[in-house]
Order: sequence, then structure tokens, then C-alpha cells
Amino acid sequence: MTEDKEKKAPAKKPAAKKAAAKKPAAPKAEAKTEAKKAAPKKAAVKNPAAKKPAGKTVTVTQIGSPIGRKAYQRQTLIGLGLNKMHRTRELEDTPSVRGMIAKVSHLVRVEDAA
Repeated sequence: MTEDKEKKAPAKKPAAKKAAAKKPAAPKAEAKTEAKKAAPKKAAVKNPAAKKPAGKTVTVTQIGSPIGRKAYQRQTLIGLGLNKMHRTRELEDTPSVRGMIAKVSHLVRVEDAA
């Protein structure tokens, strides 16, 4: 008997929502364009650290595939900037980088860049 009641009940369409959707949203759009015009443009700032790391560096080359490895090893390779075989990166010689290299030492070759 409950199945018959469910089948007989027609789907109601909300008429109030359609009327509310037709209201213009022009004041909000105007406020956004005014805010863009009023805001001063920022000068492009070049990142001096993005060029080459200063001080001691190490060259890390990926020699092993992350396929079939634990997820943390795959993420460590990505953190080192390596994601494909035989890619090479020159990184700062810091304790954090050395720790990452130690976690995936079987997948990378390390050379001291003098």
C-alpha cells in the first residue's frame, strides 16, 4: 500500500524559487568592477632565490622508478623535483634536502656540485 502512495504523489515544482532567480544582480557586478579600478596595480616582484641556490649545492639525478614503491618515496621524489627517470636537479645542500635524499637513496644518484 505504501508503494501506491509514492507512485501517486506528483513532483511539486517550487514557483517561488523561479521568481527569486529573475532578480537582477547588477549592483554586485558594479561593485566588483569599481573595486578593480580603485585598486593600484602591484609591480612584478622577481624572486631572486628562484634563479640558482647560493652556497653549496648538490646535483641529484633520478636513476630508479617510483613504480611499485611506497607512497612516501614517490612523494619524496616529487619534493626533490624529480618525477621522471634520468632527470637532474641542482638543490641546496641543506639538512632537509639531505634527509630527503637519504629516504630515496636507492632511487637517486648524488654528486656534490663544486
